[in-house]
This record gives sequence, structure tokens and C-alpha cells, in this order.
Amino acid sequence: MSRLPWLRHFLKFNAVGAIGIVAQLAALAVFKGLFGMQYLVATALAVETAVLHNFVWHERWTWADRTRSAWSARAALGRLARFNLSAGGVSMASNLLFMRLFVGQLHVPYLAANLLSIALTSLANFLLSDLFVFRG
Repeated sequence: MSRLPWLRHFLKFNAVGAIGIVAQLAALAVFKGLFGMQYLVATALAVETAVLHNFVWHERWTWADRTRSAWSARAALGRLARFNLSAGGVSMASNLLFMRLFVGQLHVPYLAANLLSIALTSLANFLLSDLFVFRG
């Protein structure tokens, strides 16, 4: 029974993440494809778009059982800062590193490369979010 909250958070985290992937890929397509930005700059902006999107849904749904009872703007801003510095920082660094490798060196198409980058980072982001950002 003690694993049930962890599993529920993990499943919700992945549901939010799936929508966040769509948001990140769409943002990347707009920044790179439509605006013609360099792929690493476009990746950084797309990652931050997804980080902000995901934070809102994690705050309001994934870990609402931990945040709802003592919600305050100050506490939420603290969690946003922790989320951006931890999971967001890991996402930013790993996405830029993997994109440089996959696109810059291996010539993988940028949207496929970004999807791979996201997948390689997701477990670390869950653990950071669960144990540090939205700790019980």
C-alpha cells in the first residue's frame, strides 16, 4: 500500500509528460521550423516552454495531494524555482547535450532527436520532482 501514492504520482507524471512532449515538440517546430532559429536556441526555448507547462500541471494535478492543503503563492513560487533549477536544469542540460550529439554529430532529424532526448531524461526528472520539488 505504501507504494500506491508513488505509483499514482508516477503515472500522473507520465501523463503530464506526454502532453509536455507535445508542447515541447510543437514549440521546437515553431522556433526552428517557422522562425528559423538555430536548433540549440530553439531547443532551449522549447524545453523551457515544456518545463513551465509541466510545472503547472504537476502543481495542480500530479502532486495536488501534497500542495493543495498548504497552498500559497509564496510556496508555489518556491516549488517553481526548485522545479526550474532541478528538473528544468536537468532537462535543459540533457536536451542541449543530446541534441548536439544527435543532430550536430549523428545528423538525426531535430524532432526525432528531441524526442529521444526527452525519453533519456524522464526518470531523473520524476525522481527530482517527487523527492525534492513536491516532497511530501
